[in-house]
Amino acid sequence: MSWSQIAAADVQPQRWKNAGGWTRELLAWPHASDWLLRISVADIEQDGPFSAFDGVQRWIAVLQGPGIRLYEYELFPGDEPLSFDGALAPDCSLIDGPTRDFNLMHRRGHGRLELLTAAQPLPAGPADWLALFSAEGGTLRHGCRAMRLAPQSLAWCEQPAEQPLQFEGQGAAWWLRWCRTDVEARP
Repeated sequence: MSWSQIAAADVQPQRWKNAGGWTRELLAWPHASDWLLRISVADIEQDGPFSAFDGVQRWIAVLQGPGIRLYEYELFPGDEPLSFDGALAPDCSLIDGPTRDFNLMHRRGHGRLELLTAAQPLPAGPADWLALFSAEGGTLRHGCRAMRLAPQSLAWCEQPAEQPLQFEGQGAAWWLRWCRTDVEARP
């Protein structure tokens, strides 16, 4: 078991098809072309619709900037991520200028994903894949190991050892825990 990590600052941004912003893809797992989980940081520069992703559950959280309106919700830095059906392709409007956002996508029917605040140690539970996203950076502690994370970083691990997990840092941070749908049937 080993941890991998990547920071948004180390990823080349890709322009959106509608030219409304930029995406820095941190991870498409397990394969870039056939992902079950996709995690990115996006810069929204103008109002417009989100792309449609059938069969995908999405989460979005504002990391920097004044905020956004999505459906009837207003999201600001520090708010918990908003979850919505990716097939709906909602309109997004900027509240008072560009934002930078955390984006998470999960293909429904392919395992179970939990998104939990990292303000507390991760509660015990099964995981085939585990990650931590930190908006402002900090230190991830897994058992006796400590790993420093830069701002807007993702650290992840496949088949993590069942040891205490804790995050020490400022700002928004979330645990992402994924397990196969048949996890209860495994020994």
